[in-house]
Amino acid sequence: MWEVMFWPIAACVLLPWLLVYLGLHVVQRGIIFIDIAMAQMASLGICVGVLLGFEPESFVAYVLGLGVTLLGAAVFAISGKRETRVPEEAIIGIAYVVAAAAAVLLLSRSAHGNEEIRNMLVGDITVVSALEVWKCFAVFVGVGAIHFALRKKFLLVSFNRDDAYARRWNVRWWDFLFYATFGIVVTIFVRVAGVLLVFSYLIVPAVCAVMLVRSTTTRLLIGWLISLVGGIGGLFLSFYWDFPSGAAIVCTFGVLLILVAITMSILARNTRAT
Repeated sequence: MWEVMFWPIAACVLLPWLLVYLGLHVVQRGIIFIDIAMAQMASLGICVGVLLGFEPESFVAYVLGLGVTLLGAAVFAISGKRETRVPEEAIIGIAYVVAAAAAVLLLSRSAHGNEEIRNMLVGDITVVSALEVWKCFAVFVGVGAIHFALRKKFLLVSFNRDDAYARRWNVRWWDFLFYATFGIVVTIFVRVAGVLLVFSYLIVPAVCAVMLVRSTTTRLLIGWLISLVGGIGGLFLSFYWDFPSGAAIVCTFGVLLILVAITMSILARNTRAT
């Protein structure tokens, strides 16, 4: 068992820290579905590579996925105006639907189209290799270093946007830089985990952490802990009960979110009672 599960478990330990951090930004910005939209855009680019005869794990497929994702980053940065008649969530939703439909159209031309669609959607982290884990980790470290160096800028734009405008910053540029680095992470991780698992790793731990505590540092630690419990717990469920790994992890995250919500409801009720 441990020989089979070692690298999937390693992926669940080494990779979530940056996803939790980015997820906190997304939750604070209030554009929850941008991660699933960008993951689907990355998937669309990879689908183009598959249709051209390249493997989903190939460098060409990654470049194509990243190219489509960066295009999405530019669109979202431009559409994220301070005041607009069209909500940014509408643009994000349209981008997701169009990218998903385009991926289905492209893979309908592939002999293994249905299987590829399923893999892109839910993934199979149990078959991840050591090389994929280390490549993904190296990219995460690089992006993490950028965010650490520019953390004050990114945090201000995400957590105190009005102050960034008051300082006359080029907020659209900082939005694009955030979405671009976000896209680099999503593009490489979606090949390993699939669209739904990318969304779950980015949002569920961050939402649970926001519900539990106020400090950003503590939210990062709690979010990482929840991502570990959800990821490794889902892996063991998929192994022992022969479930698809991606779906098992997503459902485990869903259960954890429900438990956190129930806990917070009970604590709030007890506080009011006293």
